[in-house]
Amino acid sequence: MNTESDAVNTLAADSQLVRKHLAAVNLSAQMDAEQIADYKARIKVLLKEKDAVLVAHYYTDALLQELAEESGGFISDSLEMARFGRDAKETTLVVAGVRFMGETASILSPDKTVLMPTLEATCSLDLACPIDDFAAFCDAHPDREVVVYANTSAAVKARADWVVTSSIAVDVVEHLAAQGKKIIWAPDKHLGSYIQKRSGADMLLWDGACIVHEEFKAKGLLDLRAVHPDAAILAHPESPAAVLDIADVVGSTTQIINAAVNLPNESFIVATDKGIFYKLQQLAPNKRFYIAPTAGNDATCRSCAHCPWMAMNSLDRLYQSLLSGSNRVSVDRELAKRAMIPLQRMLDFSAQHKLRVAGKA
Repeated sequence: MNTESDAVNTLAADSQLVRKHLAAVNLSAQMDAEQIADYKARIKVLLKEKDAVLVAHYYTDALLQELAEESGGFISDSLEMARFGRDAKETTLVVAGVRFMGETASILSPDKTVLMPTLEATCSLDLACPIDDFAAFCDAHPDREVVVYANTSAAVKARADWVVTSSIAVDVVEHLAAQGKKIIWAPDKHLGSYIQKRSGADMLLWDGACIVHEEFKAKGLLDLRAVHPDAAILAHPESPAAVLDIADVVGSTTQIINAAVNLPNESFIVATDKGIFYKLQQLAPNKRFYIAPTAGNDATCRSCAHCPWMAMNSLDRLYQSLLSGSNRVSVDRELAKRAMIPLQRMLDFSAQHKLRVAGKA
């Protein structure tokens, strides 16, 4: 890994950067019930006027997820959000999430307008994998198949042979390893290690990490389980290996939700972004969910189990974007075509093997 890459990775994990984003006020949290209802009503009117549909990620504020459902939109991971948008009749997609999610929606729907509440909402994994550094790394290892996580920029996707979500990554890598292929994996090192352990593939791992999942610690989980001994631990594979080793279920956001609904346990410790609690509590209202402890709390943790960039999505920003048509996501047409090739390769693989591609991404 070169010096510039290391610097970007350090920047992505720097607490001051994260605190800056956390300091961006989420106005929705300061609204009373009447103000929230007023914003939601005005947004619903604009959605109809603009021929738009709202798609929200599982990690966004519960008010946005609720609004997506109330207005005929959709809540899911980034790829399913993009596929819903592609298949929707509306000509404008409003993506509540982080920037690479808006880009993915634009790649799958090149003829639709894609708006976001803010274009400043990024991702530590995206930040940690700048295209120039990554392309040079790939060029230095031309004998390897390039597999990247969906949590990457359009440019990184375009440089890859495959784009995968967390739920299908192991299957794809196992398929490639069976063909004798060696792998470059980016950007999440923890997910990469998990895939490598499961598949036995020869993998070179890029050194990126999610600031939310990297903070979960095995000791904190064990301490919490001592208080709730009957609780099952549900962990996303972007978490460190020590966390995954003690988890009862390791899976994507969709797999975590399904496990919570289908397992007989009445309580769960959840090691992923706490935005998922909206859907967990909706689908399993009689079960109890506990947020997995992070490396610190309040003043010392970097994310406190919630992505600071996801937190930048708010009702007021959504309203202003729809009203003015601002924060439009634009992906160069030729770049989008190149990025669609590895995306389509994953979709075709999924259809051929009858696999779901839903993931955190």
